[in-house]
Amino acid sequence: MRVAKPVSQPDSRASLRVLMAAGGTGGHIFPALAVARELQARAKERRDPEGKEPGCAIEFVGAGRELEKRAISQAGFPLHTVAAAGLKGIGGLRRIRNFLVLPRSFWDTGKLLREFRPHVVAGVGGYIAGPVMLEAALGCIPTLLIEPNAVPGFTNRVLARFIDRAALGFEEARSFYGEKARLTGHPVRSDFYQIASRRPAPPFCILILGGSQGSGAINDAMVFALPRLACQAERFRIIHQAGERDFERVSQAYQLQPISAEVYAFIEDVPRALEQADLVVSRAGASTVAELAAAGKPALLIPFPHATDQHQLANARAMERAGGAKVLEQRELTPERLYAEVTAAVNDPEKLMEMGRRARLLAHPQAAAQIADLIEELAQGAKRRIGFFCWDRRGVE
Repeated sequence: MRVAKPVSQPDSRASLRVLMAAGGTGGHIFPALAVARELQARAKERRDPEGKEPGCAIEFVGAGRELEKRAISQAGFPLHTVAAAGLKGIGGLRRIRNFLVLPRSFWDTGKLLREFRPHVVAGVGGYIAGPVMLEAALGCIPTLLIEPNAVPGFTNRVLARFIDRAALGFEEARSFYGEKARLTGHPVRSDFYQIASRRPAPPFCILILGGSQGSGAINDAMVFALPRLACQAERFRIIHQAGERDFERVSQAYQLQPISAEVYAFIEDVPRALEQADLVVSRAGASTVAELAAAGKPALLIPFPHATDQHQLANARAMERAGGAKVLEQRELTPERLYAEVTAAVNDPEKLMEMGRRARLLAHPQAAAQIADLIEELAQGAKRRIGFFCWDRRGVE
């Protein structure tokens, strides 16, 4: 079978070339960036006596969303856009239309793989990882799947049989990957680990996080719970990330109440907000749960009920079993229940501190380093193979 020739030559100075398939949400992008920075830092540490670096070329592939463009470009990494669309949880004409995107996805991916010639392809799930990881695996390129959730989503379950390694954020996911699994934890920025524990005291700071786009259900419950909380205004201070869509409405609701509050469409400095928090009310995405663990913060977790395969509920239950959080399912979320849970939590500061300690036990400070280890091991073991998108990887240092 013919060995494909690259369309263009990759950086010949790079002894390690890694392609990150991490498009879509912040939960996919930011962990991949943490690993990319770790690999870059290692390359700089390995300078020879003449000051030359062995080189590490890292590029990203995504679906072209605004968050991808902003976060990845700000971090200084090249971003390639590949046509992609999800198939899980949709039907009718939309499913057919998205299915017809797949040929273009594989075409774009093949072209990128031939041009960049990565030693390893790493994916963090989501529909963008599907065609990229699958085509890399079929092309004999070593692949690493970063599995952030306690229960893998549809794409990652399909990829399980093709990949070489899976870096797990939760022990609960091991059964899906068998011998390929390695428990590493989920990588988050070092800033979260530097947050010191604090003793809760009035005014208790309640941090509301509904994800990067906000949560309409949590926003509604909090808005209608505000009059009750305002009756004890001296006991509470609130920081609320409402999302762009609900920002004005939520801001106006707080302005009508005599309670100290900061309302944001999006919180850029999440570590600073967490540092102030005595209790976090939040969704249960994998990155959010990992950040709460790293910061050692007690939480009331309200999983997104429409998340694919209920992975947010599984993440939240894992945190609850460890004693670091309490789970409130959205079907039980009312303003009265939210008010009761928040007041019950702050009425027992000792329990809040214990929850914070237990949450921190789930943290994996070396997650990015351990995933970088796996990438380097895969690159070291890469050998020349025959296949349509295979090429000679000799010379990988």
